[in-house]
Amino acid sequence: MAVELCLLLLVFCGSTVSEVQPIYKPPPGTLDFGFVPAKTYDTGAYHEPGPIGILFKIVHAYLYLVQPNSFPQDLVRKLAQQKFGNAQGDYQKPENVVLTLQAIYYEIGFIVSAALGFVFILLLPLVGLCFCMCRCCDNCGGEMHQRQKKNADCQRSCFATFLFVASLIISVGVLCAYAANQHLTNQVRGAKKLVNSNFKDLKIFLNDTPAQIDYLVSQYNTTKDKALSDLNNVGPLLGSRVQEQLGKEVRPALDAALTMAGAIRETKEALENVSVSVEVLQEGTERLHANLTDVKMHLSNTLNDSACSATQAASTCNIIRNSLDQLNINANFSGLPGVSSQLARVNDVLKIDLSSLVQKGYAAFNDTPDLVVNQTRNILSGEDKYIKNVLESIGSNITTFAKTLPVQKILADLTIYLTQSEAYVQDYFPVVEQYDFYRWLGCLILCCMVVLILIFYCLGLLCGTCGYDKHASPTTRGCISNTGGNFLMAGVGFSFLFSWVLMTVVVLTFVTGGNVEKLVCEPFEDKTLFKVLDTPYLLNQHWKNYLSGILFKNPNINLTFENVYSDCKENKGIYTSLHLEHLFNINEFLNISMYTEDVALKIEHIQINLSKIILLDEIGKENLLNFSSSGIEGINFAAYLTEINKSVTKVDLLSFANDLEARADQLPKGALENALKGHANNIRMIHNQQVIPLEQAMSTLNQSIRLLKRTSSELMVKVKNVISAVNAAQLLINNNASLVIVQETKKYMDTIVGYFEQYIEWVKESIAMEVAACKPIANVIDTAVDIFLCSYITDSVNTFWFGLGGSSIFLIPAIIFAVKLSKYYRRMDTEDVYDDTENGNNGYHKEHLYGIHNPVEYW
Repeated sequence: MAVELCLLLLVFCGSTVSEVQPIYKPPPGTLDFGFVPAKTYDTGAYHEPGPIGILFKIVHAYLYLVQPNSFPQDLVRKLAQQKFGNAQGDYQKPENVVLTLQAIYYEIGFIVSAALGFVFILLLPLVGLCFCMCRCCDNCGGEMHQRQKKNADCQRSCFATFLFVASLIISVGVLCAYAANQHLTNQVRGAKKLVNSNFKDLKIFLNDTPAQIDYLVSQYNTTKDKALSDLNNVGPLLGSRVQEQLGKEVRPALDAALTMAGAIRETKEALENVSVSVEVLQEGTERLHANLTDVKMHLSNTLNDSACSATQAASTCNIIRNSLDQLNINANFSGLPGVSSQLARVNDVLKIDLSSLVQKGYAAFNDTPDLVVNQTRNILSGEDKYIKNVLESIGSNITTFAKTLPVQKILADLTIYLTQSEAYVQDYFPVVEQYDFYRWLGCLILCCMVVLILIFYCLGLLCGTCGYDKHASPTTRGCISNTGGNFLMAGVGFSFLFSWVLMTVVVLTFVTGGNVEKLVCEPFEDKTLFKVLDTPYLLNQHWKNYLSGILFKNPNINLTFENVYSDCKENKGIYTSLHLEHLFNINEFLNISMYTEDVALKIEHIQINLSKIILLDEIGKENLLNFSSSGIEGINFAAYLTEINKSVTKVDLLSFANDLEARADQLPKGALENALKGHANNIRMIHNQQVIPLEQAMSTLNQSIRLLKRTSSELMVKVKNVISAVNAAQLLINNNASLVIVQETKKYMDTIVGYFEQYIEWVKESIAMEVAACKPIANVIDTAVDIFLCSYITDSVNTFWFGLGGSSIFLIPAIIFAVKLSKYYRRMDTEDVYDDTENGNNGYHKEHLYGIHNPVEYW
């Protein structure tokens, strides 16, 4: 069913039909396929415990102290292989003994802690029984007699303080246990919303997948419409491509010919400027020479005046007389050769408008698209029709193929199973809540046991402290003080009764919750648990990869729990996560490598004749040759440049006039001075009226001569190069146009195939990353293990036993301090009596007064 699609794509991906490497490859257009429809999942697979999280961290730190060993991967693998591989064997075998020792080494922290707990469970009731029997025999503080001591007040205060601190610590532990108990109940009650959110996401996952597949299929129309649009405009598009390819040689050749036509016009203007400038310079220098001669003559006559004979003026006049030879022309343009013959030949060349001929060549070349359209209309129409028919049939074939996939049936079965599972969970969730209530009530009773003990201790401290009178003797203590002591002893009694029960619960929950945290929660968080599950031949001794064996019946496929979980965690498509290419390989479905020759042969037979395009006719070429033989290279440029580089006069007339006027100022006032200044003004006038125009004419002559010199340099070679370039471009058009047409046709087809390559890549990427994104599956796993088992249950249970265990342990010092302190609060039957002498000297009491022989000191 994929043959037509592959054929279509191969039509546009035809192999190269010529060894000529393509010079130009326009980038294919970018198509916008939009976004694959996807809904947002509601489940946030992350639990923030809130303030109780501090307690969770403390418990984790304590568990690390108890069990600092890392997760025993090798041990778990070996134990699992024995279980799942049916190789339990004799546990007395050496390998089994080693496994047992490894397990004991790993669990040594839990074993020691549990052993201490069992010692507590066994000894404390036994100690309580012995303590009770001992007190019944008036021992262990059972005799109501208290011996007086000087530091009695200090001891009483210390015992009361220690008991208060112990009670405070026990209270903190009870609060922790109660908070953990209540937190677990709250989370269980709120778990229904989380479970419903997971089911909702799974339904979205299942319901949206068909719509996503339909969207991928429907976007084929975007590609098809763009391809058909380009095929309908094949003439203009292909003609423009051909013109652009040929233009890489044609346009430079025509540009060179047009430049040469401009050079002819510039040459004519330069020759005219040279002719006019030389004539102006010749006439101007003759007139300037005559004027300067007159100035010298008149100035010489002035200097012959008798006034110059005077002593004061003689030296000045001699200096002026000696400088008169400088008043003369410097450049001589009368001997320069004319350029009339070259100008006449260039004018003959210009009788033919070369620029117009070149423009005709441009116009003819610009008609290339129309010529290509006209000559390929019949050739490409059959191919276009073939391609269009394939395009039209592919849409229906893709739709048909999509419908044949078993996606709908699989999704329908999964939907039914999901609905049944949701109904099952909804039915049994009230049962879970009911059992959780029983658990909550039991844990609350345990907390109340400790609270009851605390109440007795607190009442004992309160009554004893408030009712104690330091001036009263032990036998005359008040009722409130005596009641405080009785409360303390009641607390001690309940401590012995309840402590073993509390510690039993603590040990059981400690061993269970601690191991779940170390063996499940921590390895799940760092993915070590997945690595163990992915161990080859672990869960099935015949399967290398268990997951691929279950899904594909092929255990050799590298599909692991860790990779699937990580991919789903990143919300990749299920096609990528589960490596479904082993069931349905989309690459094979889109394979287009076997259908290129047919299209390549069709393109090879395209023949185009563009010989009607004439870039430059023979008249234009002859005109160029006539220009190259116009004789401008025979101009004596050296003679011109020699005279141009000279100044008009031997001396700067302005400087000479200024100097003459300055020397006149050195003479005595009179006619001589005025005459010399008049000559200076006359010289300035000559400079302004004659020298400056001559200098301007020399500048024009200089520019024109240098232009002619540049133009004439290798003129024949330049003209021949232009003609050769035009001939080469004309040859390309006449002989190689078909090859260029074939190349550009293939490039045009490559542009169209770019649309389908984009579609293919977009489909692959969408299937890999967006279609059936399996984030809900990872959320279900996280909800079940990370949130419900670890965050809800395990953390709460561990915090519960941590608080309750701490309270139970501190019951021991509380018992000791309470027993000690009660002697100072309770009313005694007998007391020590002192007389002044004895009290002051030796402190012995009168035992005979009460018939007491050798009384024992009791606390």
